[in-house]
Amino acid sequence: MNPSTKLTLEEKLNILSDAAKYDVACTSSGVNRKGKSQSLGNSCASGICHSFSADGRCISLLKVLLSNECIYDCKYCLNRRSNDKPRTSFTPQELCNITIEFYKRNYIEGLFLSSGVLKNPTYTMELMYETLYLLRNKYHFRGYIHAKAVPGADAAIIEEVGYLADRMSVNMELPTADSLHTLAPGKTHEAILKPMKQIQNQIVSHRLALGQSPSMERHYGTRYLSGSIFSKSMTPLEDRASVENQNRKTLPASRTSPFVPAGQSTQMIIGATPENDYELLKVTQTMYQQFDLKRVFFSAYVPLNQDSALPSLDTAPPLLREHRLYQADWLLRYYGFHAEDLLSHTRPNFNLLLDPKCDWALGHLELFPIEVLSASYSDLLKVPGIGTKSAWRIIQARRSGSLDFTSLKRMGVVLKRAQYFITCNGRMLYRIPIEENFITRQLTYGDSLISKEFGASSTYQQLSLFDDGFLPAPPTVEDQQKTLSGQL
Repeated sequence: MNPSTKLTLEEKLNILSDAAKYDVACTSSGVNRKGKSQSLGNSCASGICHSFSADGRCISLLKVLLSNECIYDCKYCLNRRSNDKPRTSFTPQELCNITIEFYKRNYIEGLFLSSGVLKNPTYTMELMYETLYLLRNKYHFRGYIHAKAVPGADAAIIEEVGYLADRMSVNMELPTADSLHTLAPGKTHEAILKPMKQIQNQIVSHRLALGQSPSMERHYGTRYLSGSIFSKSMTPLEDRASVENQNRKTLPASRTSPFVPAGQSTQMIIGATPENDYELLKVTQTMYQQFDLKRVFFSAYVPLNQDSALPSLDTAPPLLREHRLYQADWLLRYYGFHAEDLLSHTRPNFNLLLDPKCDWALGHLELFPIEVLSASYSDLLKVPGIGTKSAWRIIQARRSGSLDFTSLKRMGVVLKRAQYFITCNGRMLYRIPIEENFITRQLTYGDSLISKEFGASSTYQQLSLFDDGFLPAPPTVEDQQKTLSGQL
């Protein structure tokens, strides 16, 4: 590894911003900080202006590495020690200059700072701390900052960074200890979980000292995970912990600023190792329950390095699988589902053609249809097409009058999906058979109208240019040849 020392600032930026693009855990939310006289910028929970790259990844923040030098040789990483590529590092002052100049030009709304491990974890975190300290105290920057905590760094320096950053994250890298041992032999799950637990404990301590709930604040409705949606003992995460006065602590005068106010997150690479969706979802659920994370991010593995332990370089990134896992993650956090409700050892993977909620509902048709005029809030959440907001609107609206399908649509219910699983005043929108193959076909092909011709006898099959199910006779060889030439 021969780091270059003669690169211009622009050349460094090109190298280190490109090296950071595979880290997806960069959403900026959950913190409000108003502008202040003699200071620069502000941070607003809903005010971050996002832009997106061609592959859909968020690039609203200045997402950059402090250094792409690394002492580790993780097989999946572009910046691994054994890769022959240009190496460089920013000084803290250089990174501050770039951040401030970009912010003044309205290019960015904040900073997402990560780094390869330069020399050792503590040395790397000290450089990150110096950068954040200069931004907050010399340049009085009050914009959003997300900083990565490096596993193995001294706990004291991680704490210092936590009082300067809005969000911190510790990447899990891979979902299981065996996978991590295979692809990243220099890392261990124990080393990764240690700073995660430290950050969680200090967030809780700070919130208790201020007389607040120890759990993270949520902005999109009630957060579950303490109990399944199918359990009578289900309670929101916000309600599960009562704060005892004797557990409250007093903050030092120098520590009145919030500690990681936007919470912590983590990221898992999917597709590089053979874990199924059920295993990934179980790990995700455990991370939320044990560490009260704000988000778990999934990163579809992009083949970058040739290695016998990795998928081949021509393997397509599993982007649709990543999308389904994000949908399932939402069901865990806000709909009261558990991993065991959605998948099992006998059915370990999602149907990629359907969103996880539809996939679950089709496997539990004995629970449907649900009558929207009498169903409980938790039962409404089980219906595909009914979200947390529309479920509350239904509960509120039916207290003062009757509902019909037109009013449900105005409330935000997605009838394209919900129509197969609900009744309103005892009637379905159409005379729809509650039959798995038929509903799967309708949801997959997206038919806009339901008719008797496509009834319960329909079977699910792959759509083809040569479908002859509705023809009086099979197509001739000549007709099949015309389909290939476009002469239909």
